Amino acid sequence: MTGRRIVSIWLPGLAIENWQRKQTVAWPDDVPLALAAPGPHGPVIHGLNRAAALAGARSGARVTDMRAVCPTLRIEDADLPGDAACLARLAFWCRRWGPWSAPDRADGLLIDTTGADHLFGGEDAMLADMQGRLARAGLTAALAIAPTRGAAWALARFGAGRVICHDLQSDLAPLPVAGLRLDGPTLLLMRRLGLKTIGDLAAIPRLSLMRRFARADLPENPLLRLDQMLGHLAEPLDAPDPAPRFMAQTRLAEPVMDPTDWLPQLIADLCTQLAAKAQGCRRLRLSIFRVDGERRDTHLRIASPSREAAHLLRLFQGKLDGLDPGFGFDLLQLTAEAVEALPDAQPDLDARSEGLELARLIDRLTARFGAAAIHRPEAVESHIPERSETPAPPLGQTPVPDARPDRPLRLLTPPEEIRVLYAIPEGPPAQFSWRRQTLRVARYAGPERIAPEWWRDRPGTRLRDYFRVEDPSGLRLWIYREGLVHDGRGGTPRWFLHGIFA
Repeated sequence: MTGRRIVSIWLPGLAIENWQRKQTVAWPDDVPLALAAPGPHGPVIHGLNRAAALAGARSGARVTDMRAVCPTLRIEDADLPGDAACLARLAFWCRRWGPWSAPDRADGLLIDTTGADHLFGGEDAMLADMQGRLARAGLTAALAIAPTRGAAWALARFGAGRVICHDLQSDLAPLPVAGLRLDGPTLLLMRRLGLKTIGDLAAIPRLSLMRRFARADLPENPLLRLDQMLGHLAEPLDAPDPAPRFMAQTRLAEPVMDPTDWLPQLIADLCTQLAAKAQGCRRLRLSIFRVDGERRDTHLRIASPSREAAHLLRLFQGKLDGLDPGFGFDLLQLTAEAVEALPDAQPDLDARSEGLELARLIDRLTARFGAAAIHRPEAVESHIPERSETPAPPLGQTPVPDARPDRPLRLLTPPEEIRVLYAIPEGPPAQFSWRRQTLRVARYAGPERIAPEWWRDRPGTRLRDYFRVEDPSGLRLWIYREGLVHDGRGGTPRWFLHGIFA
């Protein structure tokens, strides 16, 4: 017996309900409908509506057999990837009831609610809240809570629809052996042995079954499955990602369309948690849960660790304007996805900390223009101009490469081809056209020859001769000739403009 409390949610109609929700016209309730999925011997029934079930159709049976049973059965293709994506979204949505949740096969969910039921008024009220919210999202659900994953799974699928398990032995004994999550051949063997319920199996002396199932894998071993169900054998809940260390959430009594009014208190609560551990956040995720089972995430990246509530609140300005509220939001969750140590710093005499203003400016620019728009150059070992630098985080620790006076501060990416009007042998063009304007070269310096990097460039890459040119108005440009006449690597050399001097 363990002290954990695991909730298993069974969604028997997930496939058909998800399919019907995507249709523009509602399907008639009295017309039998089934969804087909590929099977080993032809298409099989993956999901069906109530009319098809009453007509005798069974999930998992072949489509040809079910058409013989129900001639009026309509068949549509099942959306298996869409159902899996919907189940994954629901798994995250269910974290409103516990920090650990994960999909369970193709039609179920698992939630570890250990120590969280008091937040909802007890386990009975929590299960009722789960079932009610799923029903409002258009999903039929059967739920059970038990000390083990196997017991919760069996009670959800073979129980009374909403079950709270306290005594494993008495609650599980009347359930069929199918609740042990065994494969088809093993279940057939159990029935042939006359073991119809879990109580029948538990009453058999263990040594009598050890000879038959000692070396069988889990899906073929009823003894190991029974041990997992009773808590004698560990069965951990594998969540997609670990529970966050710092998280604040707000539950709303009624759905709302605009969550911004609750954001200041949410950020203040998270900053209080960070301050207690002398931490600062580098990445934030605001998750807004809709009542229809959808979740909307907004991400923020911060240049340097911060736990200043006013600064973080300002970064969210304008971020929530494009959110689709659907039928409303009822839960907000703010998570610090990445944190770093942030001890209290001594401010200067003017009440400012060194580097803090720059970090705040970078955060505001990043929040407005995106993380890809703000960066600093980082030196790379290469003599090709466009390869000598690479974008790096704005507040990186590596030194910024020194500016060369013979190189422009602004490089064009990629270089722009220019049309030569008057060429000079072994020199830059006397006149050329660029961006619909004609430029005349008054002075120039060069050439500076840059050969290809043979270990990186493809064979046949031509060398470059760079010139610094200036027109009569003082505009200074950096141009190059690609290739030489009769170098055997192409036709006539081409000219490009690569940079503009300040």
